[in-house]
Amino acid sequence: MARSRKPAKRSWPPDSKYGSPLITRFVNSVVSRGKRSTAERIFYDAMDIVAEKTGEDPLAVFNRAINNVKPSLEVKSRRVGGATYQVPVEVPQQRRAALAIRWLKAAALARSEHGMENKLAGEILDAAKGAGTAYKKKEDTHRMAEANKAFAHYRW
Repeated sequence: MARSRKPAKRSWPPDSKYGSPLITRFVNSVVSRGKRSTAERIFYDAMDIVAEKTGEDPLAVFNRAINNVKPSLEVKSRRVGGATYQVPVEVPQQRRAALAIRWLKAAALARSEHGMENKLAGEILDAAKGAGTAYKKKEDTHRMAEANKAFAHYRW
């Protein structure tokens, strides 16, 4: 049964230090066991490390990193006549940012550096340069969508 209406889009308040709703979304994803103040400290310390290493505005570097990791295409499974096809679809704007945030956080957690601040700062710097694990994940997703372009007519 179809919904009678679409759910309202959520809006995030800007963060206290940089005034960016994107940072609020990122900090919300970093929060573990309800410890928001710890998550904010980790993120802001990582931004200080980024500013120290690059000499640029850390907000600009963070935005560049997120934009470099945002995917424009992904594949979704579609079952047609007993066979399952990986159908390339365009990613909606909200999901692009959500995937970029998720991939950046996961890539930072997987790094071998000491301390989450250093891991996060390193991954943000790598993503801003167009390198790193999160950027590679985006490239793999695009490559998969490109390889399955033949099944695009199964899009729904």
